[in-house]
Amino acid sequence: MIEKITELIEKLERTHSLSVEEYELLLEHRSDETAAILAEKADAVRREVYGNTVFIRGLIEVSNICRNDCLYCGIRRSNKSCDRYRLTKEQILECAEEGYALGFRTFVLQGGEGIFSAEHTADIVRELKKRYPDCAVTLSLGEYSRDEYAMMREAGADRYLLRHETADKAHYDRLHPAEMSFDNRMRCLRDLHTLGFQVGCGFMVGSPFQTLRNLALDLRFVEEFSPEMCGIGPFIPQKDTPFGNYPAGTADMTIYLLSIIRLIKPNILLPATTALGTITKDGRERGIKAGANVVMPNLSPLSERKKYALYDNKIATGDESAQAVEHLRQSMAKIGYEVVTARGDFVR
Repeated sequence: MIEKITELIEKLERTHSLSVEEYELLLEHRSDETAAILAEKADAVRREVYGNTVFIRGLIEVSNICRNDCLYCGIRRSNKSCDRYRLTKEQILECAEEGYALGFRTFVLQGGEGIFSAEHTADIVRELKKRYPDCAVTLSLGEYSRDEYAMMREAGADRYLLRHETADKAHYDRLHPAEMSFDNRMRCLRDLHTLGFQVGCGFMVGSPFQTLRNLALDLRFVEEFSPEMCGIGPFIPQKDTPFGNYPAGTADMTIYLLSIIRLIKPNILLPATTALGTITKDGRERGIKAGANVVMPNLSPLSERKKYALYDNKIATGDESAQAVEHLRQSMAKIGYEVVTARGDFVR
């Protein structure tokens, strides 16, 4: 079987495409041997496009208030144990000022859905672009109408992250309340692409009820949608949610999938996520070695970081941002990669 799997990996490297059935077979036969083959090829492909550089994004978690009630998420609307907060425009700009001084040239505004109107978001984006015209602004604030996305784009937003969560509608429905719509999530992603954003999709690895077929469909979706970015991380349960007692996903499968995604789209921007670093101490470093090329240190106020608890035991060190960046530089240098201060745009 190893010969068959090796043939599939070589086919993926050559054509950047497999059938759903072939992706499923590749996942079914994950082993230390196949993972090592994939990681080596993914690293080589990434180096051809981006060299040994790792791009840093300044993550600003703007609010943990959310209108949605996703069954897996710690900031879901009905979680009464969540200590809610919302950053003001002035606080967000202070975070960006600190980040700019540290060399960040991309700011990622992430938060619960529905807390910021499109008008308010656009106002913040305009001010960020006015103060830091050499910086990219990425938004990760959930679902809006096409017109609202257009308002944000016209204000200067460069990128938008919106995880599709799962490419299987039936699986999506098992992870979300009835008022949330798989079709609307896909509509949002299409609108973002046609409006000219650099778009990021993504999914959880090991989420409740997920099968290898689901993951194969996710890989095929990434291939066909062809996003500029893709954020994946292991599912980690949060104790105050309906899925609080479900098992977590694994670092090994997440890292395996990172390598596959790199071979699907060699020029993709691929984060080694905080969740991967949470599930295993060296998760982000292993992710980078397997084909990822983005990390997102936290610029949020120290007083609020632990409150943005999407899942349990999230990394939320007491480091000031300057310390966190220096630690990151050192950890990446130890494995042969260089953290760079640049916008880190998608290479076409």
